Amino acid sequence: MVVCFFEDIVLNTLALAWRNVWRNKRRTVVTVSAMTLALTAMILYSGLVNGYLRNMQQNILDLEVGDIQVFAAGYRENPSLYARIDETKALLGALDKAGFKASARALANGLAAAGDTSAGVLLRGIDPERNATVSAVRHQVMAGQWLGKADPQGVVIGKRLARNLGVRPGDEIVVLTQGADGSIANDLFTVRGILKNVGEATDRAGVFMLMAAFRELMVMPTGTHQIIVRKPETLDLNAAAAKIRAVAPNLDVKTWRDLFPTIATMLDSTANAVYVMALIVYIAIGIVMLNAMLMAVFERIREFGVLKALGMGPGRVFGLILTESGVQAAVALVVGTAVSLPGSWYLTTYGIDTRGLADMSIGGVVWNPIWRSSVTPGTYIGPMILMLIIVFFAALYPSVKAALIQPVRAIYHR
Repeated sequence: MVVCFFEDIVLNTLALAWRNVWRNKRRTVVTVSAMTLALTAMILYSGLVNGYLRNMQQNILDLEVGDIQVFAAGYRENPSLYARIDETKALLGALDKAGFKASARALANGLAAAGDTSAGVLLRGIDPERNATVSAVRHQVMAGQWLGKADPQGVVIGKRLARNLGVRPGDEIVVLTQGADGSIANDLFTVRGILKNVGEATDRAGVFMLMAAFRELMVMPTGTHQIIVRKPETLDLNAAAAKIRAVAPNLDVKTWRDLFPTIATMLDSTANAVYVMALIVYIAIGIVMLNAMLMAVFERIREFGVLKALGMGPGRVFGLILTESGVQAAVALVVGTAVSLPGSWYLTTYGIDTRGLADMSIGGVVWNPIWRSSVTPGTYIGPMILMLIIVFFAALYPSVKAALIQPVRAIYHR
């Protein structure tokens, strides 16, 4: 009986609110259109920002950095050919057993020359099979081929380095450096492939070669300098780092956020910027709603006076105005969601082509020229909830004002 009574009140309030909302169609259309436009804009903006964050983080993790990197103690502060991880094979086995994917790299500086041109280079000796489990750099070859064991003297170099040296796939370069035994090390290599934009350091000076070729050139039969690790998706980054530190207690273990603190802070700030922007936009919409509902209340003062004189309590008047605001917000939610769906689909599928802005990198990390949106349930739910909250607070003052109207004064109001 009580349930039926409250159901009747709710249904009657909804029906009355729906009729009241459309009594002034022009004002309602303007208010709902403003909310719809704001919601659509915030959904699309949120998707683009999510896509930007995902793009940047994927490029950081997938191309060169990985989730976590392991170095010999002191190597990062003073990169030296002699600061090596000696038991590399055993450590890789332990990481495999712990559920991680890992690949070791040997690093050295040198000089590359072709014809009359030379440039400083960063040599990277890798195992292509293991490297494929932690890095997608093999997919970034724009000309030629990635490393192959059938071509032991083949190297893959960065785009800008190839341009500076004036070489193409099939050309030869001379690499000059100092070996681990103190001798002058030099050898002739064939450019097997040239990379697309990967990152500032790789584009400008990166030279990838087989680990066997690196060891022969550098006279370094054992040890490596860097291990790139990818964690399971279900494992938190800090928890993964702690687990690796337990496996390698005497080594320097750093997460990608430790290695790129500026970019990590920038990504966190950008994520928060979505809510700041949404708050600013919705506050403007809240002012529009406040103005519209105040006008509606002032126009119906005598009406509210009559209703209260007939027995409608302050609570029901308060609820009626809030319901009218909610009805308009609900219409905006439905229309805004429907309007944003095609836009989200297009931005997710095709994205925005930024290739006209030239090669872009942020903090040394390459930017994918096709800026695609990334849509998740939160892309829609977040802006919706924030809009409802702003609408609720915007409607509070008009609702309270209507609830406190004195019937006698209201009836004689002109």
